[in-house]
Amino acid sequence: MNSQIFWFAARASGIVAWALAASSVIWGLAFSTQLLGRRPRPAWLFDLHRFLGGLALAFTGVHVLAVLADSYVHFSLLNVLVPFTSDWHPLAVAWGILGLYLLLAVELTSLARTRLPRRLWRRVHYASFVVFAATTVHGLSAGTDARSPALLLAYLAVSAMMAGLIASRFLASTRRAAGTRTPSRRPPHSERLTGRAIPATHDPR
Repeated sequence: MNSQIFWFAARASGIVAWALAASSVIWGLAFSTQLLGRRPRPAWLFDLHRFLGGLALAFTGVHVLAVLADSYVHFSLLNVLVPFTSDWHPLAVAWGILGLYLLLAVELTSLARTRLPRRLWRRVHYASFVVFAATTVHGLSAGTDARSPALLLAYLAVSAMMAGLIASRFLASTRRAAGTRTPSRRPPHSERLTGRAIPATHDPR
């Protein structure tokens, strides 16, 4: 058991990191829609979203360290930081490395949000969806627990929930955009001045 403790730690921390990253994205989608109520909302709702993302990054770090310490599959620091340098499932590991870098970028820009242009922050934050996709592919292709029925069901359920929230947000954005493009009816000049319509008078000519 002692010789495999790091392998078990790597597997467990990887699953927990994926679940936390998915929870952070789902919570962010729910926060940006009306599923959590209309604004203003309590500050702890946004803090929880950030906390889940930071915790996901922490468990990702534990996952990487456990992989390095494990002797079952020999990984060097280069193998866990540079894609396609590993001899063990190089493509699957590359998906995990991509997710790591994107998650790191999302968290760092979130910490520096007040110092960054809003457009830049928003574009980097959209990478959260790629983080979820990359880590899901990584778990399915590299994880030794990928064939577990319970884990497969979790992947399917979370992916379906994510797709539903993204579709809901897209439809809401489309409706808002259509509403802003619809010109508002402006009353006649006389009605704007007096507050009521002036009836037409008979022209004696």
